[in-house]
Amino acid sequence: MTHKDGSPHLRCLVTGATGYIGGRLVPELLAAGHQVRCLARTPQKLRDHPWADRVEVVRGDVTDSESVRASMRDIDVAYYLVHALGTGAGFERTDRRAAEIFGEQARAAGVRRVVYLGGLTPRNVPARELSPHLRSRAEVGAILLRSGVPTTVLRAAVIIGSGSASFEMLRYLTERLPVMVTPSWVRTRIQPIAVRDVLRYLVGSALMPPEVNRAFDIGGADVVTYRDMMRGYAAAAGLPRRLIVPVPVLTPGLSSHWVGLVTPVPRQIARPLAESLRHEVVCDEHDIAAYVPDPPGSPIGVDKALALALQRVRETRVTTRWSSASVPGAPSDPLPTDPDWAGGSLYTDRRERTVDASPQALWTVIEGVGGENGWYSFPLAWAVRGWADRLVGGVGLRRGRRDAHRLRVGDSLDFWRVEEIDRGRLLRLRAEMRLPGLAWLEMYAEQDEAGRTRYRQRALFHPHGLLGHAYWWSVSPFHAVVFGGMARNIALAAAGGPHGQRPAAADTAR
Repeated sequence: MTHKDGSPHLRCLVTGATGYIGGRLVPELLAAGHQVRCLARTPQKLRDHPWADRVEVVRGDVTDSESVRASMRDIDVAYYLVHALGTGAGFERTDRRAAEIFGEQARAAGVRRVVYLGGLTPRNVPARELSPHLRSRAEVGAILLRSGVPTTVLRAAVIIGSGSASFEMLRYLTERLPVMVTPSWVRTRIQPIAVRDVLRYLVGSALMPPEVNRAFDIGGADVVTYRDMMRGYAAAAGLPRRLIVPVPVLTPGLSSHWVGLVTPVPRQIARPLAESLRHEVVCDEHDIAAYVPDPPGSPIGVDKALALALQRVRETRVTTRWSSASVPGAPSDPLPTDPDWAGGSLYTDRRERTVDASPQALWTVIEGVGGENGWYSFPLAWAVRGWADRLVGGVGLRRGRRDAHRLRVGDSLDFWRVEEIDRGRLLRLRAEMRLPGLAWLEMYAEQDEAGRTRYRQRALFHPHGLLGHAYWWSVSPFHAVVFGGMARNIALAAAGGPHGQRPAAADTAR
């Protein structure tokens, strides 16, 4: 089956479609005329994507041979876009085994090509001196190249795009710190690449001839330092010139804590990003152009890449974010809906309010919670809880929202993740903060028998052990202020506030 121009319609498997790159690659493959199948541990997370009804979604995990085998059936090109970034001890072993399974099953299924996006490794640096995550990415690429299936390994350094972890780290550091005492790695030379160039190379790699089995360095038009990028971002954002003072005493570990305090990127992700900047990462070649030719104006330079990313942030057109993928170790147990649930104790806090507004107006407020809009109650309590979570290695409040007005299943929302949306009626959030148990928050927009709009709110907590029970009882005295105030202020906001306005900033700020 081919296009009018003679290029083939390919059947593509995309792993990591719930993540930052995978979620952007899928629509690009569809636009190129290919068929797409997505392998996802939680298919529900892809339900609300605008392209969901145009792809096949199968449940599975790259560490499970059976599910990978089933997903490879009738596939021409398999994209491997999963990494164990920030998953803690043992991630190298997990990455190694997953890559072996993927290569074995691709070969057994007769897949024509595997495409992998890895990291650009510094030249002349022994593997033992690389950061563990960069070393693991290089190992995964090598495993796939030995799989017996023609493989394209694309090796990128810093990826610049709206919502990428690297861009968010850069953006928040630059915006929040006009004077910065920084790690010495801000002077390391790097060759960043715009996300749209990464996607172009990924899509184009599907059509490489079968004799190609190698790695390609991919980068943008400029070689810069991280300090150059911070100053470039400041210029693009219209900020005063930043004073940046590198100091040698900030180790990668200390750097990750520093980044974690200032930016939304948690330290378990910030650390591998910082460690990867210890060595110069500049492309040795641009051989990819022989197979995926560069159109005029590509690859994109740093200044344009920053401007494009910033524009999408300001226009709230961020399609995927670094936090699109689940937080490593986040709970995944289903919500216990049976009142007589056999799983043990289930604490519940219920609130209801009659709302002087339509259900549609109430839903608009519900779907807009979090991020810059805040949580409609006692902002200090939310801020303290967010900071406490950051101190113990959690995500805290600063992840914000992907879109200021609309949510979809799988979106991160501060220290929650959207678990379910029945649009116009229910929003269910699952807690991803560090807790001695599992927690959910549900918000409903309903209409009673008398035709009145009702707001219903339910917080649930399933404790783990004695510590979980102690946690619930220690915070329950504050529920009247936090959850009660939230219900009151959401109802008030839906009704337009006392003077036709939303509640005062003191009620709505985080």
